[in-house]
Amino acid sequence: MSRVILLNKPFGVMSQFTSDAQQRTLAECGLPAGVYAAGRLDADSEGLLLLTDDGVLQHQLADPRHKQAKTYLVQVEREPDEAALAALRGRLDLGDFVTMPCEARRIEAPDWLWPRDPPVRFRKSVPTAWIEVRLREGKNRQVRRMTAKVGFPTLRLIRVAIGPWELGTLQPGEWRDASMDAAAPLSRSPRRQR
Repeated sequence: MSRVILLNKPFGVMSQFTSDAQQRTLAECGLPAGVYAAGRLDADSEGLLLLTDDGVLQHQLADPRHKQAKTYLVQVEREPDEAALAALRGRLDLGDFVTMPCEARRIEAPDWLWPRDPPVRFRKSVPTAWIEVRLREGKNRQVRRMTAKVGFPTLRLIRVAIGPWELGTLQPGEWRDASMDAAAPLSRSPRRQR
């Protein structure tokens, strides 16, 4: 059976185990040997990262063709109105690609959220708001680029779900084995089974 690990990746940690620079990596999280990140989460983003010991599953989880929905909580500068949220939901031209339609809605600030280290910059004259974004693609820095495009730059980005897997109560740097949580998270195409 494939092993699936859910990790709450802390802010400032790269989604890899080694680095040639002085950057923090997954090696500091005490993960079991033989698992590798299935997809990535930028160093300045936090939250759910999946790891597995199964190369085929790793590829499927990371491959946008399998369209695993990803849910993010996003703290943005200023307070987006319905027009901005509608623009996020639509097809945004980000220059090098046009986004697929997604879900976006205003939410209250999560009361369960851990403090970030270092804290998000605070500007007394600029309010902030939280939105939930759920999409099925995941290009480089896509959510940050989307919120900036509609005029509400991202201050904090936390992934809370990928497909059937949810972050739950994991704190930054904590992980759990979720191998038994979802018996068949992806349907495997007969062509791929060899």
